[in-house]
Amino acid sequence: MLNQIKTVGKYLDQPLVVGKFSKVVPGVLLGGATLYTANEVRKAPKDKKKEVAINTGMILGATSLAALVAPRIAAKAVGRPYEKVDIAKIKQFNKDLVENFLSKNDVDSTTNKVLTKAKSKVLSIKEIGFLRKKLEPTENGRKFLDSFVPEPQNVTAGEIVKDMGRLSVLGAVPVAGGIAGGIAGDMATDKKTWKQKVPNKIKEGVYQYLANIFLCNVGAAGALGIMESLNVKSKAARATSMVGGIILTGVIGGSSIANYISRKFINPLFESKETRQMNKVKRQQEKLEKHNHKKVKSDDRKPELLDICLHTDDIATVAVMSGLKWIEPALPILYAISGYRAGIGYRNGDDKSNCHHHHKHNNHYEHDKKEL
Repeated sequence: MLNQIKTVGKYLDQPLVVGKFSKVVPGVLLGGATLYTANEVRKAPKDKKKEVAINTGMILGATSLAALVAPRIAAKAVGRPYEKVDIAKIKQFNKDLVENFLSKNDVDSTTNKVLTKAKSKVLSIKEIGFLRKKLEPTENGRKFLDSFVPEPQNVTAGEIVKDMGRLSVLGAVPVAGGIAGGIAGDMATDKKTWKQKVPNKIKEGVYQYLANIFLCNVGAAGALGIMESLNVKSKAARATSMVGGIILTGVIGGSSIANYISRKFINPLFESKETRQMNKVKRQQEKLEKHNHKKVKSDDRKPELLDICLHTDDIATVAVMSGLKWIEPALPILYAISGYRAGIGYRNGDDKSNCHHHHKHNNHYEHDKKEL
């Protein structure tokens, strides 16, 4: 079983697979954004279709573009060169590698055929498994395979911090893009009250970034640092510890931390003195009700199923920090979901006057129809 998993990992980590996947990500992201916008327009009432098209289009357009430029910005932020994918260069490297190996080693006709294909094409899982079986028993064969598909490397403490910083920036850019797109969309479609919707976008952006991106990266990197300090080399143990770190800092603590920051720092920026005083009284009342074991209504953002699903990107973070290459091209797509929810200012608290559900955008047209 472990041998099969390693074969699949080798298949996915082929530089040619990673390179081709990287090339299709922009099309997947922009195509998905277009289809999602079209579907939201289709579902909208006739008199709201134009508004929904503009609003959703601006949010997803800004989020998608931000997600696509995020890898360059993230690389620059941590002082790393941005590695642009060059398929021709990968093929040339594979060609030289295979020809050099064949010139120094005798192989049977079937192995020769598979290696010849490897010069310019992606090998199948079956073919990777075949090469492992044929070549791994010899030292030269192992060296060839490690050059053709490099093994994931255990990173150092310094690399952990750099990767945490890079991945955190990679997640922050799409969220910022979503907020900017959401504000622009509201300004274009709701000139009278667009300012009232800004706080929720920023609060949701903070929630998405802290709970679903940054704190999870901190937990993963922290756990990996502990494993390194204990000199634990096992990739499985290191990955398991990172998942544990994600659960503690992101899934469990991230929501509370994000809501606390929203209450203490973001809300006051947009509240008048009267509103601030009213909210202070409200919080005092909530504390009293909690003390008396009564159910308290709150406009805090609560984790939902989609938020939990968004922690898929944290598993991807574990994989990237563990040295796997094939997952990283997908990160902009995963982070773009957080950017979109920030752009619509999604909140699930009980303050319905400010709640912008992602299926209703900022229009509340379904709610308005019920009121009528």
